Amino acid sequence: MKTVDWYFDFISPFAYLVSESLQRLPDDVELRPRPILFAGLLQHWHTKGPAEIEPMRRFTFRHVSWMAARDGIALTLPPAHPFNPLKLLRLCIALDSRLEVAQRLFRFVWAEGRSADDPDHWQALCTELGVEDADRRIADDAVKTALRENTAHAIDIELFGVPSLVVDGEIFWGYDALDFLLEYLADPALLDSPAIRAADAMPVGLQRRRD
Repeated sequence: MKTVDWYFDFISPFAYLVSESLQRLPDDVELRPRPILFAGLLQHWHTKGPAEIEPMRRFTFRHVSWMAARDGIALTLPPAHPFNPLKLLRLCIALDSRLEVAQRLFRFVWAEGRSADDPDHWQALCTELGVEDADRRIADDAVKTALRENTAHAIDIELFGVPSLVVDGEIFWGYDALDFLLEYLADPALLDSPAIRAADAMPVGLQRRRD
């Protein structure tokens, strides 16, 4: 049995699309959800998220809307983006990062267009999940530490974006990499092909100056 680690942040619409497509994974795969703070990756790699570059932001939400419609995935955009995902990430961890919890939280944001910053939406979500005193639970030091450790581990294995699915130390990044992952799971020799070896050996050319 293969173990696949799924790294995600609820801020990512592409992670939502993956969340709604996990049934495509083979039955003999063990999936381990790992909530992380995407902003921590951006800070580590000194880069910006798609929503922080205005032309890219516009294309991103067009692309996501088109892909969701193409693939029959319900999509209702949240009230604003980017937003602070910490409450959702910590709630997921407080509930043991269970797959069904992660998927419910994704749908809360991206299928229902709700916000954890809206007190009524947040209370309704916590009530549905059977979480009493949610604000206290997500403020627990152990929950905060677990999220920091998940994010630090993601950086240690050189993760650079979400969603990422990791198996055998190999990173498959993005919704559009799901087919790549499925083919690898069916035939791990895929990454030993001449084309992939040539891609791995591509030399670095010119490098942009950093002022």
